[in-house]
Amino acid sequence: MKLKDLQDAMIAAMKAKDKARKDSISALVSAVKKAGIDAGCRDDIPEDMVSQVILKELKSVKEQIDTCPASREDLLAEYKARYEVMSEFAPKLLSAEEVKEILTSKFAEVLATKNKGMIMKTVMGELKGKADGKVINQVVAELTK
Repeated sequence: MKLKDLQDAMIAAMKAKDKARKDSISALVSAVKKAGIDAGCRDDIPEDMVSQVILKELKSVKEQIDTCPASREDLLAEYKARYEVMSEFAPKLLSAEEVKEILTSKFAEVLATKNKGMIMKTVMGELKGKADGKVINQVVAELTK
């Protein structure tokens, strides 16, 4: 996903007068721009950085949904709507089977050590942003039994 695609989607939401969608996409654009400035690549933000920021924002909205009191139905509805919009732009993550396949093919020599910490350190560099950390952790735990 490119920053330009996000900005185009935000403009389309503005033209459609869809305030909730525009606000959600605007939050993503702001977070991506901030990450770009922090990394020193303000004008040319790489696609993988955009994907990582989107996943991070998606995770924080998910936490807001989980921690929101049930009595605040208005906030809960707003968070769920924001989550749905943001998930449209999120990159597709690898499934547990795909992660297992990658681990057994590329990282067979590291898996042979059965050292979970070393395996996670090696694997996370390769799979960060491509698969959920919890899924990777579960697969590694299963393979090191």
